[in-house]
Amino acid sequence: MSSGSIVCVSQLSPFNGAWDKGRTSVRYRVARLRAKGWHIGQCAVAAAVAWFIAKDGLGHSTPFFAPIAAVLSLGTSYGQRLRRVAEVTVGVAVGVLIADLLVIQLGTGWWQLGLIVALAMSAAFLLDAGALFVTQAAVQSIVVTTLIPEPDQALVRWTDALIGGAVAIVAATVVPRAPLRRPREQAAVVIRKIASLLRAAAESGVDGDMERALDVLSNARSTEELVRELQAAADEGLSVLASSPFRRRHKDPVRRMAELVEPMDRAMRNTRVLVRRVAVANYHREPLPRSYSRLCAELADTTDEMAAALERDEMPAEIREALLRIAAGTTQVERTRGLSAGVVLAQIRSIIVDLLQITGLDVIAATDAMPPLRE
Repeated sequence: MSSGSIVCVSQLSPFNGAWDKGRTSVRYRVARLRAKGWHIGQCAVAAAVAWFIAKDGLGHSTPFFAPIAAVLSLGTSYGQRLRRVAEVTVGVAVGVLIADLLVIQLGTGWWQLGLIVALAMSAAFLLDAGALFVTQAAVQSIVVTTLIPEPDQALVRWTDALIGGAVAIVAATVVPRAPLRRPREQAAVVIRKIASLLRAAAESGVDGDMERALDVLSNARSTEELVRELQAAADEGLSVLASSPFRRRHKDPVRRMAELVEPMDRAMRNTRVLVRRVAVANYHREPLPRSYSRLCAELADTTDEMAAALERDEMPAEIREALLRIAAGTTQVERTRGLSAGVVLAQIRSIIVDLLQITGLDVIAATDAMPPLRE
């Protein structure tokens, strides 16, 4: 039976699969909320401060757009905040100006509203503006045309936009260290997951238990979310550096961690292939050499050490040396004619190349560091 049969066997219990997926989804959502907790609080405080300045400081009766501008400018991530502030502010200016001029000449009504919105958006596109700029130009033309058709009130909305944008700029510079630590912490999570899968594959390779191998395979298939979270954490860290001048000293560590996302992704993918091949071998009752399981176990221990080093924000040379020792060990093990055994050995070597890149080698140096297999 083909290796694809493993997929069918592992899906015989849809209820359990749905239950596990549901629990994973809940954990992911809670973790996502926890990760965005600071940002939610930042937007809330910025909205309150913008309202306070516009209403109590300048005496605007209903400065609804000041908090709106602040929240829109901060956005849902740390990236491109200064650009969002500019787009919101200038978009408001364009919308207010066009609407104010046309309301004076044409008055208000359904056809005037349609014409004003079309002209405001057209002007934004002619300025080669982004989507947020265009949207704000349209929204503000609607506001001026419907809510404040009196010309002398249009300036109030413009002032509110300036207040909201200014508050957002100040808030954007206040960024905690958590988004800068998160890429390293998430990288450690990914590496520990690789270690656990390698250790489980080693145990499955020894006992030949198909059910255990299928459980490990199911666990491996759920790891793509970890890599996506790592990429998101790296992107967020880089965005923090771009938006906060007070965190520039962290530039090199964050950028180095962002560069490690690709080799970590490859290491995880190669680990999934290894786990799947062990499951196939167990399904076909194809024995794997014990030496291969020992290599997996040794690689798992070294990978755990790598995760601990990442948590300490370091990558000692001892880990690279340990990986090279395991690489040398792959040339000493017995060779078999079995397809699964050959794939497992090849994946062990591929994972070592990926992990060597995490220690600081480039892909060419990591590949060259692997000793050739004996014929």
